[in-house]
Amino acid sequence: MIAAQDLQADFLQEGHSQFSDNDLEDLEGRNAKPGKGKRGKKTPNQKTKASEGRGQGRVNGHHQENGMENLSLFEIVKLGKCATQSVVDDWIESYKMDRDTALMELINFFIHCSGCKGAVSSEMFRHMQNSEIIRKMTEEFDEDSGDYPLAMAGPLWKKFKQSLCEFIMVLVRQCQYSIIYDEYMMDTVISLLTGLSDSQVRAFRHTSTLAAMKLMTALVNVALNLSINMDNTQRQYETERNKSIGKRANERLELLLQKRKELQENQDEIENMMNAIFKGVFIHRYRDVIAEIRVVCIEEIGMWMKLYSDAFLNDSYLKYVGWTMYDKQGEVRMKCLTALQSLYHSRELNSRLELFTSRFKDRIVSMTLDKEYDVAVQAIKLLTLTLQSSEEVLTAEDCESVYHLVYSAHRPVAVAAGEFLYKKLFSHHGPEDEGRPRRGRQCLNANLIRTTVLFFLESELHEHGAYLVDSLWDCASDLLKDWESMISLLLDEPYPGEEALSDAQEAALVEIMLCAVRQTCECHPPIGRSSGRRVLTAKEKKTQLDDRTKITETFAVALPLLLAKYSVDPEKVTNLLHFPQYFDLEIYTTGRLEKHLDALLRQVRDVVDKHTETDVLESCSMTFHALCNEEFTIYNRVDIVRSQMIDEQIDKFHRLLEDFLLEGEEPDEDDAYQVLSTLKRITAFHNAHDLTKWDLFTSNYKLLNAGLQNGDMPEQIVANALQCTHYVILWHLAKVSEGTSNKDHLVLLRRQVRVFCLMCQSYLNSISTAVKEQAFTILCDALLIFSYQIVSSGRESLEPLVFSPDASLQNELINFILDHVFVEQDEDSGTDDEAGKIEALHRRRNLLAAFCKLIIYNVVEMKIAADVFKQYMRYYTDYGDIIKETMSKARQIDKIQCAKTLILSLQQLFNEMLSDLGCNFDRSTSAFCGIKELARRFSLTFGLDQLKTREAIAMLHKDGIEFAFKEQSPQGEGGPPLNLAFLDILSEFSSKLLRQDKKTVHLYLERFMTFQMALQRDDCWLPLISYRNSLQTGTDDDTLSVISSMSRSSTRSRKSRSTTASKRKLPEEESSCSSSDVSAWVGRIQAAPHTPMMMSSPHIVSTVLREPKKPRPEQGYMGVYSMSNEAQQQQTLQQPHMDYNSQVAWMMAQKQQQQDRANLQYGKMRGHIQHTIRRGSGLMEDDEEPIVEDVMMSSEERLDDLNEGMDFDTMDIDLPPSKNRRERSELKPDYFDPSSIMDDSVLNVSMF
Repeated sequence: MIAAQDLQADFLQEGHSQFSDNDLEDLEGRNAKPGKGKRGKKTPNQKTKASEGRGQGRVNGHHQENGMENLSLFEIVKLGKCATQSVVDDWIESYKMDRDTALMELINFFIHCSGCKGAVSSEMFRHMQNSEIIRKMTEEFDEDSGDYPLAMAGPLWKKFKQSLCEFIMVLVRQCQYSIIYDEYMMDTVISLLTGLSDSQVRAFRHTSTLAAMKLMTALVNVALNLSINMDNTQRQYETERNKSIGKRANERLELLLQKRKELQENQDEIENMMNAIFKGVFIHRYRDVIAEIRVVCIEEIGMWMKLYSDAFLNDSYLKYVGWTMYDKQGEVRMKCLTALQSLYHSRELNSRLELFTSRFKDRIVSMTLDKEYDVAVQAIKLLTLTLQSSEEVLTAEDCESVYHLVYSAHRPVAVAAGEFLYKKLFSHHGPEDEGRPRRGRQCLNANLIRTTVLFFLESELHEHGAYLVDSLWDCASDLLKDWESMISLLLDEPYPGEEALSDAQEAALVEIMLCAVRQTCECHPPIGRSSGRRVLTAKEKKTQLDDRTKITETFAVALPLLLAKYSVDPEKVTNLLHFPQYFDLEIYTTGRLEKHLDALLRQVRDVVDKHTETDVLESCSMTFHALCNEEFTIYNRVDIVRSQMIDEQIDKFHRLLEDFLLEGEEPDEDDAYQVLSTLKRITAFHNAHDLTKWDLFTSNYKLLNAGLQNGDMPEQIVANALQCTHYVILWHLAKVSEGTSNKDHLVLLRRQVRVFCLMCQSYLNSISTAVKEQAFTILCDALLIFSYQIVSSGRESLEPLVFSPDASLQNELINFILDHVFVEQDEDSGTDDEAGKIEALHRRRNLLAAFCKLIIYNVVEMKIAADVFKQYMRYYTDYGDIIKETMSKARQIDKIQCAKTLILSLQQLFNEMLSDLGCNFDRSTSAFCGIKELARRFSLTFGLDQLKTREAIAMLHKDGIEFAFKEQSPQGEGGPPLNLAFLDILSEFSSKLLRQDKKTVHLYLERFMTFQMALQRDDCWLPLISYRNSLQTGTDDDTLSVISSMSRSSTRSRKSRSTTASKRKLPEEESSCSSSDVSAWVGRIQAAPHTPMMMSSPHIVSTVLREPKKPRPEQGYMGVYSMSNEAQQQQTLQQPHMDYNSQVAWMMAQKQQQQDRANLQYGKMRGHIQHTIRRGSGLMEDDEEPIVEDVMMSSEERLDDLNEGMDFDTMDIDLPPSKNRRERSELKPDYFDPSSIMDDSVLNVSMF
């Protein structure tokens, strides 16, 4: 028998193991146990006979068929061209002839399945322990790639995994009567797999764990068969023994006793093997650091408990599944749930799961809210299965936590929750339900519909009725399609003793009924639950047509009655008026239902006269739009009713408007109400119907103009008049676009557009907030529609209609955004109602989105967007997504102009800060830090591809430098410019510059610098110093910065220009000047006369060997150079007597001498400092592309925001796999760490 501790000793102690390779047995008997003894070496004659016994046509113990000769067992299984049964039979035959050779081939099979190129030789198999063999194979493992067969993708390797599992299962099944009991083959295989499963190499662990678990599953099947045979033998023995003495066969009793004894011995042997695998492999690997290995273990233990429940379905094994439900990997948690589902599905096994259910029920319930949707679905399905065992298992709180998931946006979760709800509430039928009628208020479905309505009301999510219907659709579609029962509940009078539906219940039933009709006709989930409509099959299309016909036949008769009953209820009427949109209008003619159509039209017209709510009127308008279809014969009948109704409303409006405007005194409330109600009806119908033959523009213009002159027009009248006029212009444009109008109509429309836009602009200054927001939204839409986009797609004839906003209108629009959108929450809403605040936020977002559309479609100048972009950080929570998308679209239109707009927004914020804090502000203030943080966010949006944004970034630096030196110093001559601190903000964009562009920008910066500026080291000049340092990082002509030498925080070695620099000089200059847009302005400024330029600093060649000399205060800027004391004294003495040109000439000579000395020293130092430069200096080869450090942030805190720039031009960086085992072990720890896979809560889970 095998013990787990003995298995471990086999790999930890060399040459000392209970299960050494020298174990031997006799293979003569099938069921008798062979004797144990030391294995002797075979004689040459024995080996010859064994090899000859293979027969002809066999190589390596396998038949030569299908071109499979000279292939290893691994290659045969991988190709999968031979039946697994024949492959196993061939191996068994070879094992019977020479078990050492066959077993060695099986060992190599497992080694090769792990992806190892090495092989176990006969010498190694004969003289080396398993631990030594594994160590040797580990050394021969391919380190170049981390892939191995089980981790490789593709159909070939997926099939290989199945073939490997099948091979192990068939091998055990074919050997279950003799070979697995020989105490040699199974002992060796189990010992090998146990040792491999404890390896630090992931491939060995994964492959051996899978093989061991499948081997265990195969042994479970063998043990199950033995248990069945033992039960049968015991039953036969009891039957024979209970016979009378005369009829009893003693010989048969002895045979049965002997057979039972043999079966018991075999059972004990199998249990020992399973115990060895479980304790040697499963106990350690079910919590392996690799999720795939944990998945294998949990999947197989679920199979064991299902196959052999008598032995494995107990708390000693269930606890491992319960603990692993706390795993951090979703695939492991899901495998636990699927394993449990197979157990809960059987009613026979439910009684054994009571303790487990009570212990881990809370965990399963909590997993319904798992962050992995697939896991949540399986958790809900598992809870649904638990309802089969007992209704009392789940408490009311547990059920409610699942009920609410029917409103989930993820459809699989919602469907699973709907099935749970249906099983819990609707699937129970008592004896009293047997005698219920099939139709009417008292039928079974009517009672279930009541239950659905009550659940819908209690959930308090009334606006999500479509989600509830979709969740129940797969399991309760027959219930939801029972239109007759629903109509009966709404129209029929309740029976004596029956409780009638309340008003809220009737409204909920109408909504559910509408959602069910929509789901039936559209055959796709509601918005938010599906990415797109799937293609229906022929059967589904036929079902859809049949259901639509049934809906039309049913509701064509019932809908007029329902409208007549609920005509005064706006909510019910609005939902009921949506039904005609899903009718098959041909049924009105073929079914002779014209009288019901007339009744419907009368009811709709009556609703129009009774209601003034916008939703009700728009529903009536859509109903007429659906019925007025020229393809059907009912069109004339409906069109006559529609025209009569509209004529009446427009005549009434003209009559009321004339009286309303002619009155000398202020109109009373009744007149205003009549005008408003009529205008609402006309506006609602003008949305879906062409009313251009009635001159509504003139009437609305008079009304709006009177409102501007008097200023006392009710806001709702103005808002509806604006909306109606907008519809007039759009319908007029539609007719002009079709080409059916003449030139006069085009001129008239052009005049109307301009007059209407001026009217909307005037109403932007209205007192009423609702009027201003309505005017702004309509104005933005009109500007977008009548922009230059209107002439696209071959519509050049519409060019006279193009209307572009002038500068004053653009400024008025952006001022409206600043005054009404970018405001604090408390300022905008005077109420504490949370719903009101959310509604106000939605309105402001719509206003901002309307204006941003003008930006991205180039209707307004892009520089106007600076006022929006500068609010990015302050209002990130409310409008961050809109502003970010606007920046993305603007960059696609014009990269350079977008960059100039971004820097303009930073300049505006900087000027606002100066006006608030003054010129002597502290750069550590929150205002300045906020501007710098905004600049960093802007920098991230440019992505990692510097070539695509090269010109834009260079132009951004150009504008930033000009702004920094634009204003003179308020302190007089010699002081820093007023905006010099802006360079500190501009340095956030330096990492986005290419190396050659950094040199160009640095030259442009020196144009604005005087010689005295470069000598300054006061705090007020630090922005200039830090910006120059950011431009010098990574360039060929780098120098140590003053701030670096002062703080000594970072000392980097720099190469001096060697002889190779001359070879690169011409190509580098060409590359730096290749982009005319970037460097053209540099050429111009170098040719133009200007203030003297700051010279480049000489090279530092000794920074690798020694620290830079710390300058003394009296040495000034030149103190950082390696100059002799005499030269310094000479400079000090001569400087007062030298003019500026002489001083520059002297400095150039000093620079040339310094460079010559540096070139001489460089050749001597190269061999000593090359290694230091590569590892510590951070220098860049001149011919290489910029390294990642030049474009990434320098602080780890900024890595969290890196994804913010990934929506734009980004570049993927692939790091090559490490070829060093030590590095790989550091990147992929293979040792088990409980905290790496388990939640903290698992530590509190106690064992049974």
